[in-house]
Amino acid sequence: MANHFDLEEQEQLEQLKHFWKQYGNLITWLLTLVLAGFAGWNVYQYWQRSQAAQSAAMYDELDRIVGSGDSARVQRALEDMRDKFGSTTYAQHAGLLAAKTFADAGQAEEAQKALRAVIDQSPDAGLRAIAQLRLAAILLDSGALDSAWQELQGSFPEAFAPLASDRRGDVLLAQGKKDEAAKAYLQAYQGLDAQSAYRRLIDMKLAALGVVTDEAKPAPGVATK
Repeated sequence: MANHFDLEEQEQLEQLKHFWKQYGNLITWLLTLVLAGFAGWNVYQYWQRSQAAQSAAMYDELDRIVGSGDSARVQRALEDMRDKFGSTTYAQHAGLLAAKTFADAGQAEEAQKALRAVIDQSPDAGLRAIAQLRLAAILLDSGALDSAWQELQGSFPEAFAPLASDRRGDVLLAQGKKDEAAKAYLQAYQGLDAQSAYRRLIDMKLAALGVVTDEAKPAPGVATK
């Protein structure tokens, strides 16, 4: 009986040896690839966390510099952040922050460059929309009406669509197209929540153009002078 089991074990051992001889290298390579992939994923995750932490720290530093009002230092900090962490969300927020500093300092060209970089590089549609609206405002203030209008073409994310309509109204009004401006303002007005403070601002713009909204109409039974 013992010999029977011995023979059976030897046969199984021979089969195992044959299997390993035929597939051993393949199994070894597959295990190596799996382990390497797992290790690579852990390294990538660590790198991502490290990038996020470092870019956040650099953004905080830029925010501190912005508070000083030194636009030259802001420019250097922004360029440094783009060089090191250009693919991060913090770099795009840094562009928006720096653009405001440049605009406040009267450096419209630098502000436009910072905003253009966000528009061209950010994967976030919301950040791109904010940058486009701010860029259009700067161009409008500088009298570049055609360029401002161009920035407002195309679709915007739903949350920003009323703001884009309002900005289009500003450009059209500056071009002397009052009727078209009123239509753009009305579109913005209708797209905003009834409780929005911004909606009341647009209501004032419409009133200046002779358009009375439901909000501005007196309640039934209320006498008007």
